[in-house]
Amino acid sequence: MANRSFWRVGHWPTLFSAFLYFDVSFMIWVLLGALGNYVAAQFQLSPAEKGLMTAVPLLGGSLLRLVLGHLTDTIGPKRTGLLGMAVTAVPLCLGWLWADSMPKLYLVGLLLGVAGASFAAALPLAGRWYPPQYQGLAMGIAGAGNSGTLFATLFAPRLAELYGWRAVFALALIPLILVAVVFVCCAREAPGSRPGGACRESFLSVLRERDTGIFCFFYAITFGGFVGLASFLSVYLHDRYGVSRVAAGDLTSLTVLAGSLLRPVGGALADRFGGLRMLRLLYGSVGLLLVLVTRADTAGVATALLVGIMACLGMGNGAVFQLVPHRYSANLGAATGILGAAGGCGGFVVPNLLGSSRQWFDSYEPGYFGLAMMAALALVVLLRVEVRWVGRWIAEHGRALPRAEEVWLRPGRETEVAVSPK
Repeated sequence: MANRSFWRVGHWPTLFSAFLYFDVSFMIWVLLGALGNYVAAQFQLSPAEKGLMTAVPLLGGSLLRLVLGHLTDTIGPKRTGLLGMAVTAVPLCLGWLWADSMPKLYLVGLLLGVAGASFAAALPLAGRWYPPQYQGLAMGIAGAGNSGTLFATLFAPRLAELYGWRAVFALALIPLILVAVVFVCCAREAPGSRPGGACRESFLSVLRERDTGIFCFFYAITFGGFVGLASFLSVYLHDRYGVSRVAAGDLTSLTVLAGSLLRPVGGALADRFGGLRMLRLLYGSVGLLLVLVTRADTAGVATALLVGIMACLGMGNGAVFQLVPHRYSANLGAATGILGAAGGCGGFVVPNLLGSSRQWFDSYEPGYFGLAMMAALALVVLLRVEVRWVGRWIAEHGRALPRAEEVWLRPGRETEVAVSPK
């Protein structure tokens, strides 16, 4: 019944368009990581340089999400999405025709961050169509576009074997153009949206909120962990276990598939059981599985554990964004851009941490232990802040408060609520 009700509200063509935009953008965003083994072989990169190469697009996405988040609130998510796709074509052309050295490739990687910044437009475009009780599912479906990583890791190595790694940038223009056509025809702004109504002060007010920093940390763990590992695992599996470059891409695709498919599941479970409860379980599971990866002796065992890690991180992404619309409903575009930037920063840290760990200690184990400690810290922070959050803007365990009992204050400020005794 709940699922049937979900499809009767909102606007599914816009939800589908947001998913496609996010999907193709993610594919392009991590393209350099998927081609990392080929680039590293041509330019004879050290482990730390491999980590930096795969991390640069993630940093670019982190920085540019702030820009696209602000544009989403000023010109609207549809126009912002179209602008993002147009600009994304630039680094693809440069990677194809111009990038013949590492400095040039670093610049291409930085510009590929425009694709990663799609998050700041795609999620508000979809989320503004749906009421609070369906935010986790709607955001999860749109956010499942991170499955575009799967297409990059699955097809980019094969295309590089046939045509060379630089030609893959040119081939990526084809799905980008097709998605842009669908986006123009099918996406619509939600009723009541007022592009141009937001101002710089509203964006800064979200940035100044104490809760914003906490959400940024949570999302840096879930999304940063997902995209950082997705970008680096092809390099890791090839270097650590000696599998072929194509096989490394295939194994990485399995891990990405788990995280992508389970993001909407995480959002739906958070709608039902509460986002806070889900995050407690998921952060603990991620920390444990990261420790176990350090003991994996074969590529098969490591891949199985990494599938579990990516599944938990994917569901964690959905759980975080089940909570965000309740906390920042008036400035969802700005909040999405800020949190997305934090997620990109987390993604930038992961490949650099693992690559530097291999460079300095001749082992990836210290890097994985470091990531496990970050997940444990997120769990501790969550246990502390949920006492303050519950009953103010979210119900017990992170479920949505009854709609009729909400009283929203001015944009960018906390929601004061009066919860009737049960």
